[in-house]
Amino acid sequence: MLFRSAKSKFDAGDVMRRMKRLAEGTMSSYRRLFLLLLCVCVVFYMIPPIFRYIFLSAPEQKDPHSMCMDDRLTPFILQNFEFDANIRHVSPAKMAGERDFTPYVGNGYLGLEITHDAYLNIKNGRAMQLPIRFQPVVSVSGGSVSGGEKEATVVEYLTGMVHRFQCFAGYFVSYTYYAHRTQPNIFMQELQITNTRNLLEDIELIMPRVNLQKLTRRTVPLSEPVSVGVFTYTELEVLTGTVQLQSENPSKSIVISIVKPQMDSKLQLRKRGTVRIVYPTAVKYSKPVAEAQVGGISETIEQQATQAMAKLLQKLGSKPSNPGSLNSVNIYRQEHIDVWTDLWATGFTISTSKAENSLNGDRINATMYAVLSQVRSFEFEETGGSKKEDIAKALTYAEGCYDSYHTLQAENLWREMSNLQQLNSLVTSWMLTLEKQGCHNLIRAGASGVIQAMVLSFGSFRFSNQHLECNIHPKFLHRDFHFRRLNYGNKTHVNVTIIVDDDNKAVINIALDRSDRSYYACDGGCLDEPVLLTQNRRQFPVKLTEPLTAILYITEDKQHMEELHHAIHVKEVVEAPAHEQHLIALHRHGHQLGGLPTLFWVSVCAIIIVFHIFLCKLIIKEYCEPSDKLRYRYNKP
Repeated sequence: MLFRSAKSKFDAGDVMRRMKRLAEGTMSSYRRLFLLLLCVCVVFYMIPPIFRYIFLSAPEQKDPHSMCMDDRLTPFILQNFEFDANIRHVSPAKMAGERDFTPYVGNGYLGLEITHDAYLNIKNGRAMQLPIRFQPVVSVSGGSVSGGEKEATVVEYLTGMVHRFQCFAGYFVSYTYYAHRTQPNIFMQELQITNTRNLLEDIELIMPRVNLQKLTRRTVPLSEPVSVGVFTYTELEVLTGTVQLQSENPSKSIVISIVKPQMDSKLQLRKRGTVRIVYPTAVKYSKPVAEAQVGGISETIEQQATQAMAKLLQKLGSKPSNPGSLNSVNIYRQEHIDVWTDLWATGFTISTSKAENSLNGDRINATMYAVLSQVRSFEFEETGGSKKEDIAKALTYAEGCYDSYHTLQAENLWREMSNLQQLNSLVTSWMLTLEKQGCHNLIRAGASGVIQAMVLSFGSFRFSNQHLECNIHPKFLHRDFHFRRLNYGNKTHVNVTIIVDDDNKAVINIALDRSDRSYYACDGGCLDEPVLLTQNRRQFPVKLTEPLTAILYITEDKQHMEELHHAIHVKEVVEAPAHEQHLIALHRHGHQLGGLPTLFWVSVCAIIIVFHIFLCKLIIKEYCEPSDKLRYRYNKP
């Protein structure tokens, strides 16, 4: 025990002596510098979490309505992040950071903003901007339910559908809306009501409301009852009236007929049960006619609408004695989705820019969806063979489209769409622009031609006398672009990708998606030999010519391309200069300092300054003010 105590005392004394030497400054300057830097790093790492712990409050507990809404919206979070959908909270207020785009469905024959009191709109001019006094949306009434309910909408661009969700105390409702693409006079609503409590729940539905001029109302019994979802439909309600044109020709009216199934507005939910309702509406309207012709046309329009609804119910439903599943409804919805999928086969991708007020994929996709929703898909509708042949010819003959500057720089074509009036105005601007810039033939082809014209306009691509050329100025190629499936005839699709390399120079990659013959390409000036295009990417530099000409040419006629450089008449052809680094950094990072935040660079500068001050102090102390300790340490007695 004495030995151990003595050893412990010795160890304690040794530690005290070491600490005393440390306090007296015997530690070398390098060690002190190392400790200082270590302390600085520790402070930088420890201060943020300490501040968060002290000053930031604990996360708030969400109320049941918010949790219910989060569960409904979770399947769409990834699509919203990738700009393939848009989530917008309606009640009680929009969430911070949400994109304020109007939820809309349409097919070029009828269109509708998705709110519980919205009016149906029909075609008038270049957009769906003629409202009729018919509110088709079926909603669940909150009734006696206490406040706090939540509502949100999700627009799925890729499927052409809008989802609407409501969360109440004890139950929630999911809605799906779409204007069918293959049968343009059909507007579909699907409701799913889920009771979350172990109690019976009485629900009241807000049914469609109509207030047409010269309204007539009658019921038509079905030949046999049809069950669709939870309801068995036995009768149809037929509403016929007129809509007066607003300004251009007030002496004429449009005859419109609306057919919808009769349905009870009251419903009881089982304990923890789910009810699904499928509610279609058929709409048929005439061209503007004089008042004297209204009576004769009304009967024809009414008969067409009634037949369309009866045919649809027979397709979707089953007999009450032999109830079937909802597979028919799912198949019918999938037919609509398939058309949208085919439309989006042609498209455009742009790298996301973090620069302020920059144009990104969210607004581009929302604008394209709005324009396509107001144009008919003639080639997918149930029309005659001659009509489809005309559409195919219009798609292949795109001479002169698009003949102007690229539309990504046209601010007037990327305005706000926070309400229906703004959306209709924007669609009108796009249709007018495309029509006047040589794309009238593609517009006649319907939605398939319109999306081709829009994508051509993004890159200022132009079909011109046996070739396709890209006329975008090299100075605008400071972001990555991808033009997908440009239609060069019905059997050839071209993919064009423009990428900014590490040296800040843009390069062009071209590949054929499919082709029925050989195609060739050349870069600006066409001085080099034509390059045969394949399904593998072929790379071309971006060249700047004097005078300014196209940066890319594509054709199926090799001789035409070989002769093309003799017709361009350029004085000088050079590779386009690299973009300035601060411009690339601005788009990639939101500022001109590179990929790290400003605070990081300020901190680095501060550390460098402190380090050099400390280093200068050490040098002065070591060489200009020698001490006795230094002489003791380095001179032998």
